[in-house]
Amino acid sequence: MTFVGIPLFVAGLALKGDKAMFRVNQKAEQGGKKNTQLLTDFKTGIDDYTQFFGPAAVVGLKLAGYEGRSDWPRLLASAGMSYGLMALTVNVIKNSAKEMRPDGSSANSWPSGHTATAFAGATILHKEYGLTRSPWFSVAGYGVATATGVMRVLNNRHWVSDVMSGAGIGILAGELGYALGDLLFKEKGLLRNDLEFNSEKPTFFSVSMGLGLGSKDLDFSDGDESMNIKFRAATVVDAEGAYFFNKYIGVGGRLRVRAMSAKDFGDFAKYVAVEDYDAWEGMMEMYKKHFPDQYPAAATPEAQYDQDWTIYMKKVGYDLGTETPNMSNAPVTNIYGTVKSDHITEFTGSVGLYFNLPLSKHFALGSKALIGRSFTQELDIDGHAEGNKKDIKYQLAIDNTVNGNPSANLTSLEYPTNTGEQWTDDWDYLTVGSETSTSFGTGLSLTYKYKSNFSWRLYFDYDYTRKNYTAKYDPFHFTQNGLTPGANYLMDFAADYGDNQGLSVREYKLKKNMHYFTMGLSFLVNI
Repeated sequence: MTFVGIPLFVAGLALKGDKAMFRVNQKAEQGGKKNTQLLTDFKTGIDDYTQFFGPAAVVGLKLAGYEGRSDWPRLLASAGMSYGLMALTVNVIKNSAKEMRPDGSSANSWPSGHTATAFAGATILHKEYGLTRSPWFSVAGYGVATATGVMRVLNNRHWVSDVMSGAGIGILAGELGYALGDLLFKEKGLLRNDLEFNSEKPTFFSVSMGLGLGSKDLDFSDGDESMNIKFRAATVVDAEGAYFFNKYIGVGGRLRVRAMSAKDFGDFAKYVAVEDYDAWEGMMEMYKKHFPDQYPAAATPEAQYDQDWTIYMKKVGYDLGTETPNMSNAPVTNIYGTVKSDHITEFTGSVGLYFNLPLSKHFALGSKALIGRSFTQELDIDGHAEGNKKDIKYQLAIDNTVNGNPSANLTSLEYPTNTGEQWTDDWDYLTVGSETSTSFGTGLSLTYKYKSNFSWRLYFDYDYTRKNYTAKYDPFHFTQNGLTPGANYLMDFAADYGDNQGLSVREYKLKKNMHYFTMGLSFLVNI
């Protein structure tokens, strides 16, 4: 029996404080507010099935006549006790902790029941077939269980801490269930003994799950604009292997997937549902200059702005002067953002040297020196807007008589009017990604060899890469569909948005040294 589930559970407990400031909000027609609308639609139901991979594999193999460790009575008793202990532990903690899920749907997030179920099942498959038939059954079981935990995080159903604790509970429950089964049945119903594997070379293949710390923000801020995207602790999954020439040194490689989910989108989240106001506000001074009599003086600058804003927006089509504004004549009647991907995912393939220092028959220290390439999947927020198409009648005079430098002046201008057409627009509101980069990695590990061909490893890794990030921000794309070409030209040409970029896509660059620290647990097959 092994107690490696305990450090996983404790790690999850220690990390319960790393919660998201970002919450998924409802659409306006479901009670959400215009200035908080940011939705997510990433969903997969695969994790509802992969949590049962372990027992399904065991039952399938046994029904096919491929016997494992136990006969049916002993298998059912050991597996039943494993799942019973897991379910009891998970539900007692859930009902006591009352931790809110990331999506705000219910207060039973910690620990993850799906992940606990998956790892309990993986431990059953490991006990029945990994130890007695082939270690690759164990690799498959724990690999699918790890993927289940990752999907629970990406589905926005669990925090990283929930998954870590759930994995620990599942492994520990599986080990305890089989320990109790061995006490009850002794040698009765035992069909196969554990395999023996004798080699001094620590050649291995492993699957790992860890928690990523270190660089956790991307700051694209420009002046007074807060464009600092903050991330939660990352979920890290590895597949790793190395061939050792002797007890001390070998060569190998690692495939690492690191997913950093955003917990704060800065001003992007605040602005996405009011970009239409910003678009039209840019033309307010132009209309005030053309129609000064319609904007009387007020007592204070603040009162002046509020008064001018209300008058102007009503003429544009926004009736904002009542408790229940009538938006039926507005240029934009509905606008919101949808988070298509709320995480930046890095895929890193590395190769290098591996080092091993035996401490005893069961324990060894390890290290490595790796170099590789890192590829990034983008963070993506899509925009959606719909409304009434507007036209603006105006006359523009071009004067090119002074030193060949043309100037334009509005000689006539009218307020926008409806064309009678309805429009919709869906576009890439915000994308954040980076170029491919070179990665350097090292780390320290402590390996416990609890069977001749199986080990558990606690590791702490450090990785460095220099990333060139690009954020593409397109706040006013909807004007292409929401305005006639002439009106769109006027807004792009004459409106004042402070950054002098008109209606074009904003692009921000950031070069940053990324320092990643990862701690986690690996399951090793010695081959």
